[in-house]
Amino acid sequence: MSHAQRPFHDRAHPVHVTLRTVAGVGGLRRLFVANEIGRAIRKAKRSPTGMRVIHFSIQSNHLHLIVEAKDREVLATGMQGLAIRVAKAINGTLDRHGRVFADRYHAHALATPREVRHCIAYVLLNHRRHDERARGIDLFSSGRWFEGWRSIAPLASEPPVSAAKMWLGARGWRRHGLIAPTERPGGEASGAKPGAMA
Repeated sequence: MSHAQRPFHDRAHPVHVTLRTVAGVGGLRRLFVANEIGRAIRKAKRSPTGMRVIHFSIQSNHLHLIVEAKDREVLATGMQGLAIRVAKAINGTLDRHGRVFADRYHAHALATPREVRHCIAYVLLNHRRHDERARGIDLFSSGRWFEGWRSIAPLASEPPVSAAKMWLGARGWRRHGLIAPTERPGGEASGAKPGAMA
């Protein structure tokens, strides 16, 4: 969705963003590629744009992110900078040139505690939608540092993501319970139609 078409953004609402790669990039769920993507997201914590990545997962040809931003301009600028940073990391790792991500990304604002809770589960457990045999925390996500698991303590090291600052992303979603790592999220997790954001 182009910048001009994006609606007004309420700073209180986290945003679920999907960044999809173009054909020819190759699988992102390779450890050496995912490590560079994680490093790029970690470096974005120091970005002056003001956008915060609070959760992410790496899938074979797309990234799921949950971000916070104070307004539409910060969201647009922050996503542009993050996409460039991650694309450079991927190209450098794969020794390739050219475009990595499609021109437009999909963004969906999360307006209620239940919607945020569903989306966190959707993002961090997305690997379980693609692989029925998947067990445990997805190593290709920020789940290892997540403090909202029902039965698993987070890693004590510094996370690659920022802590949520707004009520919905930090505490509000907990009204509907902590998340079990055995959950299998559905397509409705982000408010999209089932299958729309696989």
